[in-house]
Amino acid sequence: MKKVLLCGIAAGAVVSVLCYGGLYLCIRWFPALFESYMNPLFHSDGSRDVFFYTHAVIICLALSWFWQRFKTMFKGNLFIRGIEFGVVYAIVALLPVMWMIYSAMDVTFIMVLTWFLYGLLQAVAAGIIFAKLNP
Repeated sequence: MKKVLLCGIAAGAVVSVLCYGGLYLCIRWFPALFESYMNPLFHSDGSRDVFFYTHAVIICLALSWFWQRFKTMFKGNLFIRGIEFGVVYAIVALLPVMWMIYSAMDVTFIMVLTWFLYGLLQAVAAGIIFAKLNP
C-alpha cells in the first residue's frame, strides 16, 4: 500500500504540473475555445476551488491502485505500457462519463472532446510514471 500511495502522490505532482502548464499554453494558443467557459455553468464562488486544484493527485492515487492491480497485463517498454494504460482508462472510465456529461449538460462537443483528451493525457503521463516507479 505504501508503494501505491507514494507512486500516486509522485504521479499526482508531475501530472499537476503538466496539466496546469498545458492548460496555460492552451488558453494562450486557443483562446476562442476557452471563451465558451464564460457561461454561468462554470462560475464558482471559490469555496470549492481546492477540489479542482487537487484533482490530479486524487486521480493519480486511484490510478496508482489500478496500476498495482493490473500492471502485469500491460506489456512493452515504459512508454508503451503508459500509453496502453491511459487508453484503457480513457475507454473504461472517461468515455462513459464524457458521454453522460454531453447528454445531460449544456456543453459543446468540442469541450467534452478536450476534457476527454485532457484525461487521456493525464492517464498516459501517470502510466509512464507508474511503469518507471513500480514496474
